Amino acid sequence: MKTNSILKTVITLFCLIPVMVIGQKSASGISHSFFIAGPQFTGIIDEAGEVVWDSQKAGARDGYVLKNGNILVCWADEVKEFNKKKEVILSYKRAEDLMELGTAVRLSNGHTLITESGTQPRIVEIDKKGVVVKSVPLQPETDNVHMQTRMARKLKNGNYLVPHLLAFAVKEYQPDGTVVNTFSTDYEQFGGRSAETWPFTAIRMKNGNTLVTLTHGNRVVELDANGNIVWEIDNSLFSEKPLVDPCGAQRLPNGNTVIASYGAQKGIKMFEVDPDKNIVWTYEAHRAHHFQILTTNGKPVKGTPLK
Repeated sequence: MKTNSILKTVITLFCLIPVMVIGQKSASGISHSFFIAGPQFTGIIDEAGEVVWDSQKAGARDGYVLKNGNILVCWADEVKEFNKKKEVILSYKRAEDLMELGTAVRLSNGHTLITESGTQPRIVEIDKKGVVVKSVPLQPETDNVHMQTRMARKLKNGNYLVPHLLAFAVKEYQPDGTVVNTFSTDYEQFGGRSAETWPFTAIRMKNGNTLVTLTHGNRVVELDANGNIVWEIDNSLFSEKPLVDPCGAQRLPNGNTVIASYGAQKGIKMFEVDPDKNIVWTYEAHRAHHFQILTTNGKPVKGTPLK
């Protein structure tokens, strides 16, 4: 056999060996760095699986690594922005002990969007000094503070997309609090409300579709503009049964979807599927409530993260 033929054979065999760094596995050679907002750990993991930034406070709900390198984190009791020196440059605390903050997103105008669950659930926008400059009342249809709402995001049209768990609904709100559209998630084909298909993360994509994780229902669906399911995954598709209370999700620029199985106590905690529903990457170390994929094989994920 010629030398170049031997080399090609060795390379081919090597490519068939699953790539594994600390916690990460991929038969196709994918490696990510990512931010995790999780119950035991909140920080950044590099592509080697090592911790490169640690907030030193567990139990985060949401968070973003911003374009300037700062890190925005939401816990139930407070939201903080850290600069590169790990100094806190923005802080917002809940007004009452019974309230829960659920998400924090930096908006294009520099404001920060935060959800507040409580007796008067709302979205607030705060300025760079932490002062509330806008308040939008929400309709979660329950007094259960913890189960009122999750990952709210602001749309390009100025409206807000908000998942309400016990309402089994993703609602679109105008800035005055008027609901202008609702996607119900108590699908009869999945078993109705007894299946607990509570919406957690709802992501409006460039094509107008909406990706929604359905927590206890252990499903992820993509909906068209009319609320029809055009793509879905559940555990019947995978021998690994990786969907265990899927909470956070992110649609990557290549069309793949990364999902956090928040309820997984062992095994797969996060995984990536391609549009054809093949698992191409898994992560088995820290549990994640939500997350942000930062790089893939050394290259930064471009554009505004769809998460």
